[in-house]
Amino acid sequence: MTTTSPQGRTELLRPDRSPVRVLVVDDEAPLAELLSMALRYEGWEVHSAGDGAGAMRTARDFRPDAVILDVMLPDMDGLAVLGRLRRELSDVPVLFLTARDSVEDRIAGLTAGGDDYVTKPFSLEEVVARLRGLIRRSGTASVRSESTLVVGDLVLDEDSHEVHRGDDSIHLTATEFELLRFLMRNPRRVLSKAQILDRVWNYDFGGQANVVELYISYLRKKIDAGRTPMIHTRRGAGYLIKPGE
Repeated sequence: MTTTSPQGRTELLRPDRSPVRVLVVDDEAPLAELLSMALRYEGWEVHSAGDGAGAMRTARDFRPDAVILDVMLPDMDGLAVLGRLRRELSDVPVLFLTARDSVEDRIAGLTAGGDDYVTKPFSLEEVVARLRGLIRRSGTASVRSESTLVVGDLVLDEDSHEVHRGDDSIHLTATEFELLRFLMRNPRRVLSKAQILDRVWNYDFGGQANVVELYISYLRKKIDAGRTPMIHTRRGAGYLIKPGE
């Protein structure tokens, strides 16, 4: 899925609108940190590892959507790491980083199952651009209208004001729609009653903050009734929406 950030960049998101996950594997710590910073600027969630064993441990826990993999690692060859990754994450796209620039090395990396190849030194812009292309082609970030919000199987179209959960169409009042839109624009984030009042009602209800509780209950009856709950209460903190588990 794509959306546009406040800085004007087109962001890639998972279908549930959570950040794309990228694993950076390089034993040069300053380079790994530089790459991680550039990828986080894209809005992605990034973990890193400095060797092959660490890469495999992190991949099992993190389940990345894409991997940047240095060919030369201290404990094993990057091609060996790729082989192990492919056994556990068969479809994850892998971008090789290497100081080797021979045709034979490029062919070896691509033949082993790598999806692209960048030679050191490189520009961060090139790495990000190539990785974005790999993620798009892999289908991890599905392309939808920028007016569409998606959390799990819940879909809200900001232009048509249509809402669906799975195959079911859900009718909402104007206020219910605005409340749901605010929640879906901030998936997995706890929103306080004050934040919701300010955004949905545009002014402070003072002692009538229970209007938020009332409309949350309306949404739950329409969104969650008979289904795995998506709207959750964090006592003393607020409310959040996340995919049903």
